[in-house]
Amino acid sequence: MSMKVVIPAAGQGTRLRPHTDSIPKCMVEVAGRPMLMRTLDTLNKAGLHDISVVTGYKQERIPGRGIKKYTNPNYETTNMVYSIFCAEQEFDDDLIICYGDILFTQDVIQKLIDSPAPLSVIVDRDWQRQWEMRMEDPLNDAETMKINAEGNITELGKKPKALTEIEGQYIGLVKISKEALPEVRRFYHGLDKKALYNGQPFEKMYVTDFVQLIIDNLMPAKAVWINGGWFEVDTVSDLELINERYNDIIA
Repeated sequence: MSMKVVIPAAGQGTRLRPHTDSIPKCMVEVAGRPMLMRTLDTLNKAGLHDISVVTGYKQERIPGRGIKKYTNPNYETTNMVYSIFCAEQEFDDDLIICYGDILFTQDVIQKLIDSPAPLSVIVDRDWQRQWEMRMEDPLNDAETMKINAEGNITELGKKPKALTEIEGQYIGLVKISKEALPEVRRFYHGLDKKALYNGQPFEKMYVTDFVQLIIDNLMPAKAVWINGGWFEVDTVSDLELINERYNDIIA
């Protein structure tokens, strides 16, 4: 399959300490295997083999077999979008961006592969079930997701005031078509490096904020719906939960 994957995995995973004291977040084990290895298995089974991982923190602990490795030398002071663009030389084909701290089924990634839109974003309609398992107040951590009648995202990644502003949840899986990538690259490099983006400096811009900028300035983002079948491992309690319930949630 002619499609590439970039996995930003440069961060320090501070909320998973002490599990990340000596290894990067993506190498933390879930149900006996590092998250990254589980993700690579799922991607490979879906026919995705051209995979690049952007490393930073404890990068020597990420094995290089079956992947290309890029480095974000500024991982301590930057965020996901910066990391993704460290692998910019891979932006010459249909591109999937896949977070390094999520687990998902093959069905989930297949839906993204199959989406014909220039910009596609996986959205979990059944997000509340996971959020209620993970935290007392789902509104605390959830972000806005507003979708219009055409099925395109109009807003994402903001702090919600009410559940009605959350039609689903972004999970960290995005696809940009080969045809759209040159425009996206030009747009990124033309952004004001001194401006703030949803309150963050350019280097610390979140992917959701970059997608919002693309929606507002370049092209629509198609919501690709799923109903669960994934899990984010962000905290020690998340890790404990997925270790207990891996087969219910992912398998």
